[in-house]
Amino acid sequence: NTSDTFRISHPTMAAGFAQAVRRRDYQTGRSVFAEDVLGFGSVAGRCQGLSELETRQWRQVWEATSDFQFELDQPGLYASGELASAACSWRSFGCREDGSKFLRRGRCTFVFQIRAGRCLALHSHFSMLPPA
Repeated sequence: NTSDTFRISHPTMAAGFAQAVRRRDYQTGRSVFAEDVLGFGSVAGRCQGLSELETRQWRQVWEATSDFQFELDQPGLYASGELASAACSWRSFGCREDGSKFLRRGRCTFVFQIRAGRCLALHSHFSMLPPA
């Protein structure tokens, strides 16, 4: 059952991607995404394809942040057939030009599809939390 597979693998996928961000391991990050991904980011508005997502979003953000992690205490998980989505909050620390750090908080949504037995992200959307 695809829904069960996704629910079981989601925490492992999230932990692996978060670790890739912290380590700036772009190859591992790419392994979770489809080549034809459509990504919306906190820096790059719209990225069509995995290469553009890595170049315009990931390489701009991952290099300037630390301690990235998903907050998985209350994720929204939905699955039907070969498609699934996940939504949750995230946090990291940004670095100012003077070297001081500041807390970054945001939210993200992923859409996944099973392709050739692998669960791959077709879409990701990362945004900062709006001011309180």
